[in-house]
Amino acid sequence: MVSDLQLHSIVGNRTLPKLLDHRSESSPDRTFLIFEDMDRKPSTWSYKEFNEKVNQVANALMKLNVKKGDKVNIHLNNCPEFLFGWFALSKIGAVMVPTNPISPPDELIYPINHSESVLTITQLDLIEAVKTVRSKCRFLKTILVIGDFRNEDQSTLSFEQITRNEPKSYNSDDITPDDEAAILFTSGTTSLPKGVIVTHANYIFLGEQISKNVGLTSDDRWHLHLQLFHGNAQYYSTMTALTVGASIALMSKFSASRFVEQLSRYKCTVSSSLSTPMRMILAQKPKDSDKSHNLRLMIFAQNLTDDQYKELATRFKIPLLQIFGMTETMGQPLVNPLDGLRKNSSIGFPAFGYQCRVVDESGNEVPQGQAGQLIVKGIPGVTILKSYYRNDEATKNAIKNGWLYTGDIVKIDSDGYYYFVDRANDLIRRSGENISAGEIESVIKLHEAIGDAAVVGISDSMYDEAIIGFVTLKPNQSVTEEELKEYCSKKMSKSKIPEKIEILNDFPRTNTGKTQKNKLREMFSKN
Repeated sequence: MVSDLQLHSIVGNRTLPKLLDHRSESSPDRTFLIFEDMDRKPSTWSYKEFNEKVNQVANALMKLNVKKGDKVNIHLNNCPEFLFGWFALSKIGAVMVPTNPISPPDELIYPINHSESVLTITQLDLIEAVKTVRSKCRFLKTILVIGDFRNEDQSTLSFEQITRNEPKSYNSDDITPDDEAAILFTSGTTSLPKGVIVTHANYIFLGEQISKNVGLTSDDRWHLHLQLFHGNAQYYSTMTALTVGASIALMSKFSASRFVEQLSRYKCTVSSSLSTPMRMILAQKPKDSDKSHNLRLMIFAQNLTDDQYKELATRFKIPLLQIFGMTETMGQPLVNPLDGLRKNSSIGFPAFGYQCRVVDESGNEVPQGQAGQLIVKGIPGVTILKSYYRNDEATKNAIKNGWLYTGDIVKIDSDGYYYFVDRANDLIRRSGENISAGEIESVIKLHEAIGDAAVVGISDSMYDEAIIGFVTLKPNQSVTEEELKEYCSKKMSKSKIPEKIEILNDFPRTNTGKTQKNKLREMFSKN
């Protein structure tokens, strides 16, 4: 449990509502948010206008009996309403639970049920999926729908109708830094995702820490093309902008073909990305306009090739800065130097606010150059996650004596730069997302014809890793690969469906019967 002294010595008495109110009062007319919709039409909000809309949403939610400590699901693609909802909940003291908008109902049930969410904010094309989930989640009562939607009944309401005439002021004096602000679900090594608890202090700390890492000022503008439900978009772009009084150009979706055009159109100076969208940008046909932007920095995670680094720097004139961060670390424990030698094939070295070590299985520090697990020193609820929601075992395994065990295998070179080597856990890296192999396996095993299932990641030039499934059948059962993929499409989001599923007589196993996934990878590579 974090002490008041630790809290106040790092973040003072700051909270999300206080920070937003301060920006609204000190820079009322400064642009905070530009949103480009699916029709490429931009809309703009100043800090004052944004705060007033947030206050209207907070007042409307209060009338729907959303109280401090209540959990509220946000199930939206990128849109201003996501941000209105997030900060409105922070003003009430309620807890945001964002979910992936491409998740089918079967995948949504667990995070919404586990978090005991009482209300969902969603959009027209996702409403049927959310209604299906509501019928199976006893706590979920109310659905708010953005866009051109009319109130259906007392429990399925129009977001715009209920917020339009609410007061534009709201008092949040009872919110404290150690109050919980969000639960962000992230894949674990089991079949169920883990809910990372993020406090107001966490958001304040990471906003300060990351904005310093990238030298952010009030004159900067983020090009935000990653999904808002993910920690990256919340932490690296939104919170840093709010911290220094900068602005955000939020895209409704990522467009590789229009990336440079958007940078120029919205006068963006910084961007945060992942290896997959960066590869998609590189895959575009060269244009004379490739350098027509004022981007001073792109921070990113996961390695590209040396040739890809060079092409981004020469063809697109994009200065790169590789960092390391997790949903659990809040800020960036490792970062390449802003003003020093950047080794962008590395994940940098320890950043201000963190201590990092590389240890063996016994927790002993390994010699320089030897691979080991990265662990990060932090204060739960301030500089690292408070805990995993209602999962004491996972919390105990992750945080030991003040050190967060990341599950990532790294090594350090003679200059002190850290390099990513592998994952210690059974996770697959797919388009910047950690996906649990166990989660996919548990779904496949529910098929009536399946005796056993194993899922592995295979290196992929565009998407980091391809997901490959292996199954054995029950006696006297038959199923095709196409049938299994169709089955998976109804149970999990598209990004988790294996690219290929091979049917085997049996798996290679150890003497104790454990599946040898390294041999499954070798078998697939030889095919």
